[in-house]
Amino acid sequence: MFPGPRAGAELQPLINSTDPWLFGLQSGAMRIFHRISFHRVTLALFLAGATVAAGFLVPSLHATTPEEQAVIAPITAMFAGMTQRDAAAIKKPVLPGGTMVLMRDGKPTQMTFEAFADLVGKPGKAHIEERIHDPLVRIDNDLAVVWAPFEFLVDGKVDHCGTDLFNLVRTEGKWIIASVADTGRKDCPGK
Repeated sequence: MFPGPRAGAELQPLINSTDPWLFGLQSGAMRIFHRISFHRVTLALFLAGATVAAGFLVPSLHATTPEEQAVIAPITAMFAGMTQRDAAAIKKPVLPGGTMVLMRDGKPTQMTFEAFADLVGKPGKAHIEERIHDPLVRIDNDLAVVWAPFEFLVDGKVDHCGTDLFNLVRTEGKWIIASVADTGRKDCPGK
């Protein structure tokens, strides 16, 4: 009845058509099969998209592994020392001789941890607090990097914000801060 394979191939688009008359040519089983296949493909595409999206969200999560938490611990300790205005507590989680580079208005200010601790550790009436959030932690053996947005509060109000970059080393089984760089600006959200 069909002159060759080409004719059958030409009818294939018609058989798959949604035309009600031609749709009746398909068996009920074929219609169910096509519906199930469509839903499987849709589900597979959804799951693939969700997996990719989750991959982009991972860096925004807080330190989740015990190793990441161990890297964050000296940073938290330094911040606690700053809040207490305790120079000895600020110096405790840092590498002696380490440095800080504070970028303000495109100009770097460099100082040692010791100078920073002596400056911030002086008694004062204002309550100060630095908070980081959404840290990105990278660890390779005894070297770690933490990149995190921060807010610096004075008497409970945001004074400035920016990004902190901590380089840490593990020595004698514990993490210490080897260097810090940060940006600081006044145009902070919620200020």
